[in-house]
Amino acid sequence: MTLPIGVEAVSFRYPDGTQALEDVDLLVERGERLAIIGQNGSGKSTLVRQFNGLLRPTSGRVLIDDVDAAAEVAFGPRNLGMTATELERAVYAALESVGLTDQADTNPYDLGYSRRKLLALASILAMRTPIVVLDEPTTGQDARGVARIQQIVAELAEAGRTIVTISHDMRFVAESFERVIVMRAGQIILDGTPAEVFAEAAWPALATTYLEPPLPARVGANAGVGATPTEAVLVASLAALGNASAIDAPNVDTPNADGRNG
Repeated sequence: MTLPIGVEAVSFRYPDGTQALEDVDLLVERGERLAIIGQNGSGKSTLVRQFNGLLRPTSGRVLIDDVDAAAEVAFGPRNLGMTATELERAVYAALESVGLTDQADTNPYDLGYSRRKLLALASILAMRTPIVVLDEPTTGQDARGVARIQQIVAELAEAGRTIVTISHDMRFVAESFERVIVMRAGQIILDGTPAEVFAEAAWPALATTYLEPPLPARVGANAGVGATPTEAVLVASLAALGNASAIDAPNVDTPNADGRNG
């Protein structure tokens, strides 16, 4: 069973006085795919650390399935009461998901950066937790690695698990997540679907966080076809525009060889 995440009027101040979160309210539904974006220092990581109890709110509260997040710190270890056979299967399945079965006996420190990121993801998948948090999962990945991570997100979503990511990869966010929140100075300033958050009307707000919409969104706006956060949506919108133009075009007679209209 997946669990909802409730953030109620949460503020957080670090010991040095830095105000990282300011009166944040957020509900992440069971099985939702949520991306959190914003410039460095906007509060993204601090917010996610409230989810697993690594940080406690200065004020407000965070609930996981209506239970205080701090009580859930040991959820993973408690939930790992697997037999040796079950654990072996879980580990193999996780390594297979990230394409590292051939590296099962390799020391993690002997792996390159991108593969270490995948290994860290595998360690999360093996725990089979109902909520999966991914921190910049596409960093250092080539196109094949990104595609693999997108496939993992799709499989987790199909299994009904809640997925939260922090990312600066706008293409990955637009293609793989159904909801996007934008943070600035410890507050949520935009919350919606990729089509809404990356629509031209939201660009001024994005600019205040030094973020740019993905390329398809910019091309779609210039072409006048509306919100097109992904390449697939852009192509479909342009095709629809072309078909509409063909239908609306007047019929013009073509002259015959003798110069008369046919």
